[in-house]
Amino acid sequence: MAVTHSFKKPTGTNTSVEVTFTNDDPAFTHVRSVNAVFDSNGKYDKAATTERVNQVALGVENKIAIGAITPPAEDSE
Repeated sequence: MAVTHSFKKPTGTNTSVEVTFTNDDPAFTHVRSVNAVFDSNGKYDKAATTERVNQVALGVENKIAIGAITPPAEDSE
């Protein structure tokens, strides 16, 4: 099982980033918001936000491993 993630910097007045976590086996994605990091002048801090997202990713990977986050149920239509 490998989990990767991607996100873009916040825009406008957003103070969070939407992160897409992609699991390879089973293959599915999980999306959640993560608080972005800003310096004391209010400027977006890319490095600190990336570190925060990396820390959240560890938790997401663990939750997938124990079954707390699972692939979405398929529609039965």
